[in-house]
Parts: sequence; C-alpha cells; structure tokens
Amino acid sequence: MKNTFFTMAFILCAFFVKAQSSNVILFTENGEKFYAILNGVRQNTSPETNVKVTGLNANFYKLKVIFEDTKLGEKDFNLAFNPGMETTFSIKFNSKKNSYSLRPLSEVPLAQALPPAPNQTIVVYSEVPAPPPAATTVTHTTTTTTTDGTPMPGDNVNVNIGLNMNETGGGINMNVSGGTTQTTTHTTTTTVTHTTTSEPPAAPPVAPTPAPVVYLPGYNGPYGCPVPMAPQDFSDLKQSISSKSFEDSKMTIAKQVLRNNCLFTSQVKELMGLFTFEESKLDFAKYAYDFTYDIGNYFKVNDMFTFESSIDDLNNYINSRH
Repeated sequence: MKNTFFTMAFILCAFFVKAQSSNVILFTENGEKFYAILNGVRQNTSPETNVKVTGLNANFYKLKVIFEDTKLGEKDFNLAFNPGMETTFSIKFNSKKNSYSLRPLSEVPLAQALPPAPNQTIVVYSEVPAPPPAATTVTHTTTTTTTDGTPMPGDNVNVNIGLNMNETGGGINMNVSGGTTQTTTHTTTTTVTHTTTSEPPAAPPVAPTPAPVVYLPGYNGPYGCPVPMAPQDFSDLKQSISSKSFEDSKMTIAKQVLRNNCLFTSQVKELMGLFTFEESKLDFAKYAYDFTYDIGNYFKVNDMFTFESSIDDLNNYINSRH
C-alpha cells in the first residue's frame, strides 16, 4: 500500500512538472533588431530588440536569430530551461570570435516574474506562422477643371475695316470689337482605389527544424547542454586523465576538454572517480554542472562523496546558479 502511494505521488509530481509552461526573454545587448524563430516558426511579426515568448511547454527548443540588418546574418542556438520558470537570455556580439553568442542571465519562477520592460514585445508561442496583417485600402481622387468661352446669344459683333490706297503702297486697318462671352466650367472627378497589404518585411525562409534528438530515452528534465560527448571520445578522455599521476594535471585536462563538450550525469560520476581527494571531486562536480546534459539527474553525483559537507556544498552551489 505504501509503495502504491509513493508511486502515485511520483506520477502526479511528474505530471505537474511536465504540465508547467515557461517563458523565455531574448534581447540584444547592443540594440540590434531581430526575428526569433523557435523550432522553425517565426514568433514576432516585426523585428524587435527585446522579445518575450510565453506558453512554452517543452524544455528544449531550436532557436534561430535572424537580424533585420542582413549584414549581420543569422545565428542558430539551442535553448534549454527549467519548467515553470521565466528565463532571460542575452544575444551579444563576441568580438574575439567575430560571432554572436547566447548567454543565460537569470531565471525566476513565473509567479515572481517582473513586469515587462517598456521596449519589450510579448508573444504567445505559436507552432504555426502568424497570418499576414489586414489589407489597407487607399483612395485617390483627382479633379480636372476645363473652362471655355462662347459669345452670348444676341450680342453684336462690330467689325470695321479701313482700306487706304495711295501711290506709295497700300495698307489695311482692321478694328474688331465684340460683345460679352459666356464662360462654361466642366469638372471631371476620377477616383482610383488601391488595395495594399502592409505586411512587415519577410524574414528569409527558414528550413523546417527536425525534432530534437533524444540522447537519454525516458528523461524529461531540464537540459544543461545540447549534445553529449560521443562514447569513444569519452573513453579517450578517461584514458588521458587516468594516465596522469598528479591530481592537478588530471583536473587541468578534465576542465580543458569539458569546456567545449557535454556529458551525461553518469559520465561526470565516472570522471569524479578518477580523482583521489574529496576536494578535487567537489571542485570538478561544481565545474561540470554547466556542461551536463541531464542536469535533472545531477543529484546522483552525490554518491561519489564521502562527507555530507561536500553534498551540502555542491547543493548550495547549484542553488546559487538559479
């Protein structure tokens, strides 16, 4: 009976966590306007500098950032965050790498989320492209006025012609005087209607993004990094660390390789077992947390510690990261 109760409680907790939605805030530190593409679908209809996407039900998304300035190009990232949280990421240009990077800045529960910033655009996550804006009809009216004059009926027109002839030559003197004329004005109005669609500049076409690869079947928790290290590469890493006699040399190699790679929690435990001293194991466990794929399983590394104080120290460190 007790086992059944705990099983049901675990299922309910898992369902509750899975059902929680999340928010993500994306902004550029230097004010570049961009489109946010999540899993192949553009979320904001116009380029913005700060975009908040709500209603995210998964913990992992493929993000493509397309800048309004075509000279800046576009950049692909992997988004990973915890359910029920509002996570803020900055998009910053790295001058050393001559490329843009995505940096997590903060994470708070949805209930504690701050009011939106004045320049922030809020959109609800959509799996289908947004419809184009409504059409706008513009009417142009042109008026043409024509004026002509004709003599009034009954008016007299006098014509005097004088003809003088003499020995030196001849001449003609003509004097014409007329009556009043009637002025008639004709006005023609032409109306031309143009219907236009004020659709924002279309972002470059985005190829459909395939579903994320599942590297750990059955795992539904948060992700710390996108693609775990291949088994053969991990085996080579273990051999390289094991070949060193000094603890400092082992730590240097482990951190150097891990800086550009991703591990499973089980692999972190294996590497911790290569260190002799408790202090070294704790130091490596802290460093490896940010480079672990299934960080929801990270509590399992506690099995590698001898002292309870090390477990508490690691737990405090992880809590400080959130």
